[in-house]
Order: sequence, then C-alpha cells, then structure tokens
Amino acid sequence: MLRNQATDLLRYEHLTTTVARAKELRPFVERLITIAKRGVSEGANGKVLHARRLVMHDLQDRDVVTKLFDTLAPRFQARPGGYTRLLRLGFRKGDAAEIAQVELVGSEFDPKAKAEAGSAKTEAAGAKTRGVGGRLRAAADRLRGKKDDAAPDEKAPGPAVTKAAGAKQRPKKKG
Repeated sequence: MLRNQATDLLRYEHLTTTVARAKELRPFVERLITIAKRGVSEGANGKVLHARRLVMHDLQDRDVVTKLFDTLAPRFQARPGGYTRLLRLGFRKGDAAEIAQVELVGSEFDPKAKAEAGSAKTEAAGAKTRGVGGRLRAAADRLRGKKDDAAPDEKAPGPAVTKAAGAKQRPKKKG
C-alpha cells in the first residue's frame, strides 16, 4: 500500500488519505526524492543508473521514475529536505477518521483551478500579496471548501444578536 501511495503522490503531486498513512508516507517519499537528487547531481559518473535502480526497487512504474528523475529531482536540487507538506482537512464522514492531504512542496494543488481560471486573472491584479502562511491558509481553506471572499484582516459584519443575561448558548453542530 505504501508503494502505491508513493507512486500516486509522485505522479499527481498530491494525495488525500488518513493522517496516519500520510505520516508513514512522508519519509518513504522523501528518501526516494533524496536518492534521485543524488543521482542527478552526480551526473555522468554512472551514479544515475544506480540511483534509478534503487528507486525502481521501491517504485514499479517506469513513467513515475522517469518523472522523478527528469522533473522532480531537479526542482528540489537546491532544497535540503522537506519535500512534502501535510495539510489536515478534517474528518471523514463514515468513520470519523482524520483526513489529510500530502502534497509536494512547490505544487500547490487547487481542485477548482479550471473553474476559477478566468476569475483569478482579474482578481490577481487587485489582490495584495500575502506571505507563505497566508497562502497556506488559503490553500487549506480551498481544500476544505471555504470561500475566500473577505480579506484575512477584515471581519465580515455579522448579525447583532443579544442574549438574556442568564441564558445558555447551545453548542454549534459540527459536520
């Protein structure tokens, strides 16, 4: 199961699974990327073939191994580690297992990218640039299905509700 998940993560650059499986997957994939980086950096010394064989021992799909060596390893060449990111998405409805998305750093996946492509161009001209934390929060909100209508600093005005002094508030229903 770990090999299949690693293959899918490297092929699609993101994967949605449970948190426990995601935590097990991260070191496995990061080790494969490190082996590929070493093979690409050594170049003509014959280390590329050895690195490919080491990776092919764990990944059985030649297309994924080719993508790893041709596109992913050069992308992470200057990065010393931490090639994956874990975003917690919430809980699954059927069994309440905690769900997370594992993605490769530098390939922030947006499931609504095709639908928002036209509107994003007009918004990008007027939008303020945000830091890494703001972009991560926005990506997590997009994955959870929340809309980013208001800026993070501005709070949308809500209805004014007054309660009696002794009245208890009911907890909000989750899910």
